[in-house]
Amino acid sequence: MFPHEETLVLPADAHCTYRAPINVETRRRLTLALAITTLVMLIELAGGWMAGSLALLADAAHMLADVAALGLALIAAWIAQRPATPQRSFGFLRLEILAALVNGAVLFAIAIGIGVEAWRRMRAPAAVNGSLLLGVAAIGFVANLIAVVILHRGHQHSLNQRAAYLHVLGDLLGSVGAIAAGVIVLAVGWVLADPVISVLIGALVLVSAWRLVKESSDVLLEATPAHIAMSDVHDRIVSVPGVESVHDLHLWTVTSGVVAMSGHLVVKNPSDNQPILEAVQDRMRALGIAHVTVQVEREPICD
Repeated sequence: MFPHEETLVLPADAHCTYRAPINVETRRRLTLALAITTLVMLIELAGGWMAGSLALLADAAHMLADVAALGLALIAAWIAQRPATPQRSFGFLRLEILAALVNGAVLFAIAIGIGVEAWRRMRAPAAVNGSLLLGVAAIGFVANLIAVVILHRGHQHSLNQRAAYLHVLGDLLGSVGAIAAGVIVLAVGWVLADPVISVLIGALVLVSAWRLVKESSDVLLEATPAHIAMSDVHDRIVSVPGVESVHDLHLWTVTSGVVAMSGHLVVKNPSDNQPILEAVQDRMRALGIAHVTVQVEREPICD
């Protein structure tokens, strides 16, 4: 132990086993969305092949990836609930972030594939059965809308759930695009509407993929959470009576909904260490920081 360093006793409620913030209801929603997506994927795959529609085939390919994405999200959510062990002190929380990153990378690949095939179709337009395209797209739209409604609740609080939600939302947009392509082909016979709309679908998928990959990478790189300002954390700590200064302050996300902070405090009176620690923890909880690790010192300790 370093000179002038004291080991403090944490309040009883501060000792927690952190698990991913997901519940049985969320897993039920993911399972239901997975079943709906699988059924619609099979319908669109068969319909796209029979109608000769790239928009439907592109959406079916996107949904194939969504089936894998929803399955991955469901498995990751289940494993992330396992408690921490001596070998994995934070448990399997980061598995959900890895799943979100993989899903984002898959979305990138899908968007690029759609663009390549659309370019080929523009150079050599193929015949499209507008009536079949429109009918299958309408079925896909209704099913995807149901899946989006199912997954909408809680998607903002978990990257893993958001990844699944974005996949299904992309399917919904794909169905809208396929409907538009079917209407145009039937109304004016312009078969290029099919690949052109496919490119727009791919662009929307690409935007969602970029956001997902960026947020997942930020968590894995332990970047400061975007919704919490480091300056605000610093100011709240130094405003605690008895704290002279703060250094080695770090703030990162373990997984969606679990933010951690560590730092060193220099205090005026060592007898105030325990009240200061509890005050800091209370102020951090007000910011949504669940895991707080603080070292209290009488003077800065140089490494």
